[in-house]
Amino acid sequence: MLNSETQSGEDSLNLSHAETDALFKAVSKQLALNTFNSDDQELLKQMVESMADSRGMVRLSFAEALGKIGKPATPLLMEAVANHPNPVVRRASAKTLTLIADPIAVPTLVNALLNDEDMVVKTSSVGGLAKIGEAAVPALLKILASTEYPESAKGHAVWALGFIGAGAKEHLYREINSDSAEVRAAVVGAIAKIAQEGTQEGAFNILINALNDPSEIVRCEAAAALGSLTYRSAIPSLVELLHHPDWETRKAAALALMKIGDGAALEPLQAALTEEEEAGVQAVINLAISQIERQLEEEAWE
Repeated sequence: MLNSETQSGEDSLNLSHAETDALFKAVSKQLALNTFNSDDQELLKQMVESMADSRGMVRLSFAEALGKIGKPATPLLMEAVANHPNPVVRRASAKTLTLIADPIAVPTLVNALLNDEDMVVKTSSVGGLAKIGEAAVPALLKILASTEYPESAKGHAVWALGFIGAGAKEHLYREINSDSAEVRAAVVGAIAKIAQEGTQEGAFNILINALNDPSEIVRCEAAAALGSLTYRSAIPSLVELLHHPDWETRKAAALALMKIGDGAALEPLQAALTEEEEAGVQAVINLAISQIERQLEEEAWE
């Protein structure tokens, strides 16, 4: 049976396919018999290094085995994500940390998201942060609030917050008052996911309040979210936005009303059209009117 006594040191870093297969067979047997020694750092290191194998299924098998071992493997996986010269190992290690979802890995995964040169490592790291959940939310919000990080990193952070959804609720409800418009916009998107997952009236109220945010991107994000959720109670607030000084906001409101598709919005849209001077907004209002009229006609024939 392979263990740290039979395969250790530098020999473990360059196993042949046959040796790797033998290692996995031994590990699998130990896991099945519940005899695996999770304190055996050399054996754990061999497993991490085996994720450099050229065979994808072998890498996956070791990742799943390490996932079953769980938190005892976290420190070695963190070390691999942070410092391993082989991007294949960094990728696999980040994906394995996603399986384990150990909160202590948050700083390592954030660093990889922000600084690793390999895009797969970045995306795997943000997947790990999303799976960890609430414990990762403060770090994700910090990325959004910073002016130092690229838009790609912020986009990943927004996705992770949306994935976490209800698990991030308390953090998100606090951050809706953040000084950063980017954070508020991201929070609106994540809260929309919470609203979609259940019937929490508080989430919808936050989205409606965000329609009056001083930032255009937040208002538009909120309007888009309410439209996608077809939340009819938002119609009066969206109708008010049809007269907002900012034309992007007016357009977002018209699109949201079109998606909701309620006849109650038809007359306000027609009235807004007579006042609208921006060609792009006129086009959207016309489209919204025609879509709602068509929907009403179809409903009349049902």
